[in-house]
Amino acid sequence: MPIDENTALLPDPGRAVVAVEPPAAEEGHWAGAPSAVAADGLIYLAYRLRRPVGEGRGYAVVVARSADGERFETLTTVTREEMDAESLERPSLVRLPDGRWRLYLSCATTGTKHWRVEVLEAADPAAFDARSRVTVLPGDPKTGVKDTVIVRRDGVWHLWASCHPLADPDEADQMVTDYATSADGLEWTWHGTALSGRPGLWDARGVRVSAVRFGDDRVVAFYDGRASAAENYEERTGIAVGTDPAVLTPLGEAPAARSPHRGGGLRYLEFVDLPGGRVRLYYEFTRPDGAHELRTELR
Repeated sequence: MPIDENTALLPDPGRAVVAVEPPAAEEGHWAGAPSAVAADGLIYLAYRLRRPVGEGRGYAVVVARSADGERFETLTTVTREEMDAESLERPSLVRLPDGRWRLYLSCATTGTKHWRVEVLEAADPAAFDARSRVTVLPGDPKTGVKDTVIVRRDGVWHLWASCHPLADPDEADQMVTDYATSADGLEWTWHGTALSGRPGLWDARGVRVSAVRFGDDRVVAFYDGRASAAENYEERTGIAVGTDPAVLTPLGEAPAARSPHRGGGLRYLEFVDLPGGRVRLYYEFTRPDGAHELRTELR
């Protein structure tokens, strides 16, 4: 898969339309962190809603569907209270080979800096029930785990997750991306860190893989990065490549895509491959007022 093909898939905000507005037109209010699946002629989208810190943070994950990829009908909403979580972050929506659905949810453990990932399974994406949740990535006392990217390929489940150190609470915003595999999407084997930040560059403080595309001889990952703790929540998008999904190398010394507004946040890039070869992009975008909206583009 030539790199120029993937560069051509980078967001161009001037071509985008707004798929989901933020809960309020103010800083700290966000709609974003998308995960999308094309199935049965429709696009299914899971995304996170967020209020400012102290007002609920990531208070819900919405599952919705659309016939055109731009206008969405809400199917169900899972709240942080239902998940016994202080906050929810990026979900992963997956359709299984047998037609059932899974929703992987990143859950903040109340009163801590710890994160874990739990999964819901249902016959229909409108039927997810938090009472059926199962913890699949518990993290540990030294590591918080969240923001999963999941790809099934040739019978293997591949997962990249954002991992945060917890030994020093003041340093817990740092992040690397670790890689794991599974035969069923429930029991995972970790293979170490796939992507780390680079000292002195725009992604020094942390990197979070947001989307992965497999080619014949290489893997291309799109990732969120930031240089400092002050840039938390305003990550920009970069590209990393490798011949092994467990070892990814960033390209270039500057972000590949960013918002022109406020802190420049353009993050959680997601791709949906459509019948006929076209691709739809989804991503979270910082507006002039500081709110984040969920945008989409068709390529």
